[in-house]
Amino acid sequence: MHRRAERFGAATIRHEMRMHGLDEALVQTHVAALGRTEFARARTVWQRRFKVLPASPADRARQARFLLARGFSAETVRRVLGATRDDEG
Repeated sequence: MHRRAERFGAATIRHEMRMHGLDEALVQTHVAALGRTEFARARTVWQRRFKVLPASPADRARQARFLLARGFSAETVRRVLGATRDDEG
């Protein structure tokens, strides 16, 4: 799961862990840990794919859909797409 967490948000990892029948306490502990690094992980995934902030509303929507589909929270997506290069989260 750790390698997948580099590319996916907490929601996706939570879903996969539950689908594999893991103990709910373990799932919650792991998801809480992922929550602390979600912004940094989302930003890394976004930078690999897009490299520049969206120039139009259509670009913004496309980039947001990309991150949301990978399980990152709406708040995290908003922060990534509104972030500047100097923003550290």
